[in-house]
Amino acid sequence: MRLLRLLSSLLVFVAVFDVAVFSAGAQAPMPRPVFEPVAAFPLTQDGLVISRPAEPAQPFTVAGPRGVVVGTQEGTFESWVLPVKLLSHITIEANIEGYPVPIPVNDHAANIEVRPDHTTITYSHPGFTLRQIMFSPADAGGSNEPSTGPVVMFQIDALHPTDFVFRFTPEMQWMWPRRNDGIPGADWVASVPPVPTNSTEEPAAVTPGYYVLHMDYPDLAGAVTIPGAVPGVMAPYQERPQVHPLELRLHYDPKRDGNKFFPLLMAVGTTAKTASEEALGEALKRLNDNLAADYEAEAKHYREVLASSTKIDTPDKKLNEAFQWAVVSIEHLRTLEYPGSASPQGVTSPEMAMVAGYYQSADSARPGFGWFFGRDALYTLYAVNGFGDFALTRSELEFLMRRQRADGKIMHEYSQTANDPTVDWKAFPYMYAAADATPLFLMTVRDYYRASGDLDFLKAHREAIEKAWAFETDAAHDTDHDGIYDNSQGTGWVESWPGAMPHQEVYLALLDEQASRAFGVMETALGDSTKADAAQARAKQISETIEREYYDAQKGCYAFATNPAGQPNSPADHTRTVYPAIAYWDDGAALAHPEACLSEWAAPAIDTDWGTRDVADDEPYYDGMSYHQGSVWPLFTGWAALAEYRAGQPLAGEQLLMQNVDLTWAQDPGAVTELLSGDYFIPFGRSTSHQLWSSAMVITPILRGLFGIELDAAANVVTVNPHLPAWWAHAAVSNLHLGNKVVDLSFDQANDIDRPNSQDRANALLTVSVYAPEGGRSELAKIKLRSDIPGVRGAGAGTHRNSMATGERLQFPAPAVEPILPEHSLPVPGSRTAQLKVLSEHYEENELTLEFSGTPDSSAILYLRQNGPYRRIQIKGDPENRGEAAKLLRSDDDLPSNTSASDPRLQLWFLQLHFPRGDGWQTMKVTLTW
Repeated sequence: MRLLRLLSSLLVFVAVFDVAVFSAGAQAPMPRPVFEPVAAFPLTQDGLVISRPAEPAQPFTVAGPRGVVVGTQEGTFESWVLPVKLLSHITIEANIEGYPVPIPVNDHAANIEVRPDHTTITYSHPGFTLRQIMFSPADAGGSNEPSTGPVVMFQIDALHPTDFVFRFTPEMQWMWPRRNDGIPGADWVASVPPVPTNSTEEPAAVTPGYYVLHMDYPDLAGAVTIPGAVPGVMAPYQERPQVHPLELRLHYDPKRDGNKFFPLLMAVGTTAKTASEEALGEALKRLNDNLAADYEAEAKHYREVLASSTKIDTPDKKLNEAFQWAVVSIEHLRTLEYPGSASPQGVTSPEMAMVAGYYQSADSARPGFGWFFGRDALYTLYAVNGFGDFALTRSELEFLMRRQRADGKIMHEYSQTANDPTVDWKAFPYMYAAADATPLFLMTVRDYYRASGDLDFLKAHREAIEKAWAFETDAAHDTDHDGIYDNSQGTGWVESWPGAMPHQEVYLALLDEQASRAFGVMETALGDSTKADAAQARAKQISETIEREYYDAQKGCYAFATNPAGQPNSPADHTRTVYPAIAYWDDGAALAHPEACLSEWAAPAIDTDWGTRDVADDEPYYDGMSYHQGSVWPLFTGWAALAEYRAGQPLAGEQLLMQNVDLTWAQDPGAVTELLSGDYFIPFGRSTSHQLWSSAMVITPILRGLFGIELDAAANVVTVNPHLPAWWAHAAVSNLHLGNKVVDLSFDQANDIDRPNSQDRANALLTVSVYAPEGGRSELAKIKLRSDIPGVRGAGAGTHRNSMATGERLQFPAPAVEPILPEHSLPVPGSRTAQLKVLSEHYEENELTLEFSGTPDSSAILYLRQNGPYRRIQIKGDPENRGEAAKLLRSDDDLPSNTSASDPRLQLWFLQLHFPRGDGWQTMKVTLTW
């Protein structure tokens, strides 16, 4: 198929080129644009960056609202002027003057540098250095239809004159499912007009200009050029048909062309007017002339995004940067949906919403999950609300509400070409396929209200909110009459399942419970106590039903699904999964019997070294290569990390959180991938490498789990239930958006490393303070700090289980002994899970019990921080601390060679573990007393 397309393209190209360049014209030639290389302008050199050797098989993404470049790190890529794929399979060849061997430049990809506003791939050869600089400006063209999108600039530093050949496949494909017209042909439009046939002048050699990629109909065409480039192979009409890619041939002269950018200019026209040769030439020229300004606008945009977003400052540099990269990754996926005749009523200008992610499309017509997804965006908005971009949340929610079904159901998937009149999108099975988008919508609107205090938004969209509630609570959508919304309205989570699709998943039931609470909160704010009380009563009833129908006392956790009698997997499918973790997604929600679940999600049957499987690997249905029965999703890891933190298991929470954090650097630099194998550390071949909600699952567990922050802007309350690693002396969360206020939180943890043996130390405290940098003292006095942690003390407020301090500070007593996890790192690609797992921690008076899992005959070291007056720590039942399985070491003991006594986290004691030989993972429980 590809060969036929290229052949057709070549034949059209040859025929049209012959006419365009050499035929006579009866009228005076029209002026044609002349393109010029651009004087090199400064690029961002400071701030957030990932720079490392290029890995040819790994992907990269450069995305913006109007276009995207997706490729692999040897530099090949495809380019989309959304929603049209313009070209693909671009490669570069170099021919150095006096050097007889052609050089495949892509084989020399040496380094990739990723910054928020641009990405650079550097090719290094003894004869030249070539930098491929890519960015996707937010407002290239500024029109209500596709025009120009991403930009690729080539900067060359060569010792000798060199000819570069850029080869590519013309595509001109609409994103699926809009139908495509056929195979693109190509004209070369020379900047110098052709010589008429009646002239006595000799025909000029082929001159610089631009390709026009035209289709079978006049309302779609593209244009491509590099300033100064000429076309490549042009077989004469008499020659046999041959397949040749399109080429742009550029001659570089080091005396003339140093310190310049040679941009690959790309444009698309989607109407007869904008697809004309003249209009496309003008679009390219406009882009060429405005490159420096477009880039500066892009750089400024990302400076402002990071300056205005919430920021964390901790002793863990990796954690700080992963948080910022997640903000950037989400921002990259904001995409314009252009209006069309099938747009919702009233939509006349581009809408801004988030697509689910990007990856190369290859021979398909969708770049990864490059559609607008309802539930993907709704999960992500918890992160967006956390870092304070309320405008993005509003635009996303309104985008979904404009596509809400008449009966109240919220959409699941919407293609970037769904607005086209030739696409009957609602006839496809995707738009309302998922049942969970509707409860998630209610939960997310409530979360937005809590963070922003925007009561006007609730009032303006009350009809949409109440329609969604009416859909969810419709008796027809509870087909087994147990009072819970079920999977009769679409998929809950899984889209396939052995035996049969589930009738009601615990995942969907738990969302229904949380959505009921959320609706109750919103109706309270809107002043309808009757609806609010009914919703809260429904939430309570659902919780009781879940305990009755799903709790598995034998396994200690909750079933995956329930099914009517006579159906497969009935009455309950007890497969152990990560899905009950969603019980902790909204603050205040929980399971009644969580202990076994919490331990299970952190154990090696579910937790790998790179994240959580959705199905335990010892279940009959497990398949680590499947989409739904055992693969690892960073989304699930985020759910489970948040659950562990909120349920009082911070070591397990940190263990899971850091697996997601480290994925920031694992594949597509700065982004987190969609899913990975459940057996080996490797992403799936079709894993969308720049995935929206995967990046969100770095932010939400950090803010709401690790720092334990919840916002209530209407009441001016910030809740903090912190679970900071014991080795942190200080941390801060700045630019925290509480409605229209911006506040900073400081976390200061007493650190007695200078006096480790003092007998008279005061009890250590974690002090949380709030500052209002913009509003000063008057604004600060209005803000209340509160916590749910027992024993917390508010400034002047005494001791409360639920402290509400009208001052600026809360103090949390620290445990006498706190374990510190070894620093997490991802394994070598292809590895199996082998790292230590912390399953649980449980404090009693003067006692801490820890449960671990490890591979047979393996060892591990944990640091122990001792707080308050010095006490001797010992292992229960081993007062001399001489055990073989678990041993306590002091800093002056002979430590293992991989443990440094100068480590800043060192707090006098170490816990050394050694797991016994045996088959499979070994479990160990250690109780420390003091």
